[in-house]
Amino acid sequence: MVKILNKEVQNYINANLRTDLHALLLKKSPFPEVFMQEIVQQIKGKQVAEKKFPFLLKEGIVFPPQLNLEQSSSEKTALYKSEILKGKTFIDLTSGFGIDAYYLSRNFEEITLVEQNTELLEIVGHNWDILGRKARLINRKLEDFLKENQEKFDTVYLDPARRDQNKNKVFLLEDLSPDILAIQETLLSISGQVVIKLSPLIDLKYLISVLPQTYRIDIIALKNDVKEIVIFLSKEKKEEIIYHCVNLDSGESAFTYRFGEEENAEAEYSEPEKFIYIPDNTILKAGAFNLISKRFGLKKLHPNTHLYTSSVRLENFPGRIFEMDVVDSKSIKKKGQFNIISKNYPLKPEEIKKKYGLKDGGDQYLIFTQSKKGKIILKSV
Repeated sequence: MVKILNKEVQNYINANLRTDLHALLLKKSPFPEVFMQEIVQQIKGKQVAEKKFPFLLKEGIVFPPQLNLEQSSSEKTALYKSEILKGKTFIDLTSGFGIDAYYLSRNFEEITLVEQNTELLEIVGHNWDILGRKARLINRKLEDFLKENQEKFDTVYLDPARRDQNKNKVFLLEDLSPDILAIQETLLSISGQVVIKLSPLIDLKYLISVLPQTYRIDIIALKNDVKEIVIFLSKEKKEEIIYHCVNLDSGESAFTYRFGEEENAEAEYSEPEKFIYIPDNTILKAGAFNLISKRFGLKKLHPNTHLYTSSVRLENFPGRIFEMDVVDSKSIKKKGQFNIISKNYPLKPEEIKKKYGLKDGGDQYLIFTQSKKGKIILKSV
């Protein structure tokens, strides 16, 4: 790691940030003690940091291999989580590249990071020195640490690995590393609050069924792309689970509700009126299909069509709003340019484009969907 920090090497890295990396890998390293693969790794790290965690674009920061970068939280999602948690003692049992730990630890006095990858932990320790942040670093397997640990912490945090031995993605809790179901009681014995980051693809009903100590679920999106499911566990008996649907960088307020609210909500139905509403993907992931209708006084088009309508525009709706008309398929001209949305409709957008000879893009939208009366096409005004 010391060799990659050599000033001449760093200058070479910075001078090649926009170079074709495949071509660069074919070249011989100009530095006898630093391989070209190591140089490219740092270039990739800086490129990822520009978009994902720009706070690391500082002199002296070292980046890990690509897989560690991919598995790390973004700066924006980590910052959101840091605003929720506080206390005296914090431990990250799967610290990885340490992005979450760096932000989550800001409201704690004593920080402990556990990581089994020696090289990765050395990188984190070096970077935290550069950033002026202190932590106790423990280079051990999580399971070994938990067997011998006698300490208690205000908050325990985990981001389990979501790939199996063959690098395939896994989603069930028992398939993760570590196996959350196997260690959940141990985790709750050392902390009053356990926070776990999970894949956005995990099924929430399954999650609640296997982790009954869950009292809060945060569904976090960045510009309407769901990035993380974060769950909060506690041994203390809580009231109903609270859901927080958060769409970062959207300018929208979080949509928060209790589990029973959706169970008891009933939606009204209507044929399309002047305005059509598509909820944020966080709300769709949460399954708050009837509650969003009730909260905002909107009507659904169909029980299985999660589109909503009203005659008057609601400005504070957490999602997209379109002014639209119902149109006949014969009125759609070939080679027209539209953004195509398919909701509860037999054809996918690609199939619709092929059938009607349409092009992607432009300012207008076509929504192919169903109301209670049957299949309809909506066109933006």
